[in-house]
Amino acid sequence: MVMEDNESCSSRVVESSPGTTRQQRQKLEVYNEVLRRLKESNNQEAKEPSFDDELWAHFNRLPTRYALDVNVERAEDVLTHKRLLHLAHDPANRPVFEVRLVQVPPISDGKTADAVHSGSSRNEVAQSIHPPPAFGSSPNLEALALEASKSQVQDGDSAVNSHAKFSRPMHEITFSTDDKPKLLSQLTSLLAEVGLNIQEAHAFSTVDGYSLDVFVVDGWLYEETEQLRNALEKEVLKIEKQSWPNIHSFSPRGRQEQTGIKCEPGHLTIPNDGNDVWEIDPQLLKFENKVASGSYGDLYKGTYYSQEVAIKVLKPEHVSSEMQREFAQEVFIMRKVRHKNVVQFIGACTKPPSLCIVTEFMSGGSVYDYLHKQKGTFKLPNLLKVAIDISKGMNYLHQNNIIHRDLKAANLLMDENEVVKVADFGVARVKAQSGVMTAETGTYRWMAPEVIEHKPYDHKADVFSFGVVLWELLTGKLPYEYLTPLQAAVGVVQKGLRPTIPKHTHPKLAELLERCWQQDPTLRLDFSEILDILQRIVKEVGDGEGHKEKSSGGFLSVLRRGHH
Repeated sequence: MVMEDNESCSSRVVESSPGTTRQQRQKLEVYNEVLRRLKESNNQEAKEPSFDDELWAHFNRLPTRYALDVNVERAEDVLTHKRLLHLAHDPANRPVFEVRLVQVPPISDGKTADAVHSGSSRNEVAQSIHPPPAFGSSPNLEALALEASKSQVQDGDSAVNSHAKFSRPMHEITFSTDDKPKLLSQLTSLLAEVGLNIQEAHAFSTVDGYSLDVFVVDGWLYEETEQLRNALEKEVLKIEKQSWPNIHSFSPRGRQEQTGIKCEPGHLTIPNDGNDVWEIDPQLLKFENKVASGSYGDLYKGTYYSQEVAIKVLKPEHVSSEMQREFAQEVFIMRKVRHKNVVQFIGACTKPPSLCIVTEFMSGGSVYDYLHKQKGTFKLPNLLKVAIDISKGMNYLHQNNIIHRDLKAANLLMDENEVVKVADFGVARVKAQSGVMTAETGTYRWMAPEVIEHKPYDHKADVFSFGVVLWELLTGKLPYEYLTPLQAAVGVVQKGLRPTIPKHTHPKLAELLERCWQQDPTLRLDFSEILDILQRIVKEVGDGEGHKEKSSGGFLSVLRRGHH
């Protein structure tokens, strides 16, 4: 019997069941150890008759990763998490949060990757005034990076300048609320407003729609919690006035693009110069199969006047005034876009609640699916062709003052002629079934540091993301695959973390990557410069065989097989 995250409590004794995975067995072991420690400590809650089942239900609400990450020596922390999640059920309490001081032992080398669980670390923690963090040691990020750099010298990821040492007390802040898109972005912004620096973060979503987000931070000058709690409460109140948790900040260019958009019940006004006719009668759309689905909308293959199209439909239950504004923003941008390397906008239905955007159908699917689902690879000539396609599309958008803000392999689509086109700018609400975008993961793996930090940003943020995409094309790997997305974000901002460039990469391509993901946006290239460099490398390399590697049939046939 396979022990799933949501199975009944009666299954927790089947440790040796053939279908039970190693991680599931580890989860069970953690549960039993936490339960034992709580009972031995004479914890009052643990004496309740129903406690065993309630604790098991708590572990099953959360992903298996929670059990694997939590520090079992601090069993009482699990009770805190359980209590916060319970309090978050009442909307009047949200967001619920807890603040405490934690003591973090310094890290000297990569041997302490699991510092809190090692004997020497336990001795250090025992001598500390304050308890350790709930999820291992605060230097976990550096330790993981050091460990990965040792085991993946050629093709892995490693940290740059990741030798920071932690010895003074820090604060651990644990939030719980109902899980929503942009929640993590909002929480990190809240902490930044209070002047806190995130040193480690763990984000978990429960199966019943709640979140548990734990941050270890520094930047608060005092070894106390009450003033910090008050400062956080004031910041939360400010956010509540902006309708928690649905605030959204556009870049300066984005705000300019919104001029003239009006959202009223039953009516959406998008500026029209009289020359662009894009309103579509929904009765003329014929829906076929669903291609992708997300919490805000669904993507269908269909036809419009016999032309194959992709139809992005917003779910009526999510059509708030905020969603209408973002939908209008996307239509306002897309209606003027005409370029062979940008997915072609055909029209939209703009009468609420039936809001949808219609574009050309890209039969080849996404580059993400090819790399990570079909396990395809690129030979250098075709890698350069794809990179040039992306750069041309992005250069066009930037020349028209459009910042994509979500450039990644999942938003790069292929047509029947193997031309790669940029997709999903503006709202970018439909989430591919690959799971790249969820409330828990977001798109942190591709984000520029200034975007992660909620600082003002411009078109150079897209250049950073392009650098990560180029590395993805080169290696076929998920960026920072050994870290959670949020840990990767902390690493990018505060530790200078970047993907490791494989040893045998063409020197000019390696230099291009470095110049794209500079920490300082002003030092990054423009896409016109990127195009020049790529085209010079093409001349050096020559056309070669010019085909992607996989099974017989080439890149396009692989992608097509993935859609059947």
